[in-house]
Amino acid sequence: MTWWLLVHGDSDGVVCGALAYAALGGGHVYFTHPAGLAEDLRVVRPGDNVFIADVALTGGHLGEVLERLRILASRGHVVYIDHHPLPEGLRPQDVPGAFIHNLDASASELTYKYFRNRLPVEGERLALLGAIGNYLDETPWVKEALKNWDKRAIYFEAGVLAQGLEGSRRMHDFKRHVVRHLAEWRLPSMLGELLVKALVESANEEEMRLYVKSHLHRLRHLAYVIDPPGSVPRAATYARASAGTPVGVAVERRKGLAIMSLRTNHPRINLHRMLSRLAPMFGGTGGGHPHAAGARIPLAKLDEFLDALDRELGQSIS
Repeated sequence: MTWWLLVHGDSDGVVCGALAYAALGGGHVYFTHPAGLAEDLRVVRPGDNVFIADVALTGGHLGEVLERLRILASRGHVVYIDHHPLPEGLRPQDVPGAFIHNLDASASELTYKYFRNRLPVEGERLALLGAIGNYLDETPWVKEALKNWDKRAIYFEAGVLAQGLEGSRRMHDFKRHVVRHLAEWRLPSMLGELLVKALVESANEEEMRLYVKSHLHRLRHLAYVIDPPGSVPRAATYARASAGTPVGVAVERRKGLAIMSLRTNHPRINLHRMLSRLAPMFGGTGGGHPHAAGARIPLAKLDEFLDALDRELGQSIS
């Protein structure tokens, strides 16, 4: 039976796709995201197998996603690996198929552990690249696995992969090529086009950082920037750092939607819970991790949403 590999398009998701591609002997690689998972699952025919990794389950289309997974699990194999908080009231056992869930590790680490017996030692190295790219490089497994490799080389390769993929947003055919390249246990730096994209992205990121500083909009507890010329998640980090606010927000306007990333380092703020509750009130979806999350809402409601978020942040902090 055919395997479909539905993964997120960042370095953590791409590494998951490569590990699964190697362990399962191939498959159709499909890049998805939380808001689009319900629709993207329609490409999988009943009777085929599906592997999903690094894609959060969100409340907006949760019922449709679970029903589709039930149908697929009744006719084939479903393997779902994730490390995002679950929607309120959803238990791991409620997700059909094999559902591997852990908030304290990257999806790459979880995927490697799931397929470990089918992978060579190079699989460990590849999983490290995904964990580092997802800022989850302080887990006990990562610390122990790093002892088997040269740490400087591992972090260099992780940087090439993360930066190169940031410079390849929405270039799905190229990302599939990267998945196959990594699944053959070749290093990111050995793919010339990826290395060049990483170098260009690093230079562009410095320009973007300066752009964020000069185009910030400030509310009381958050600072935001509209359409930064580069990585939206990283722009959110720079917005927070530049403004000195508890939360940074970067917004990309696309097809009538405000697609945003949010970052915080405040111990009392849980962005996942906040966005999971607030975004549906404005006709959107939201969620992620406590300190790193995202949301999609109608563009016409952006100002109203940011004002409500700012008030909510004030209540959390006080």
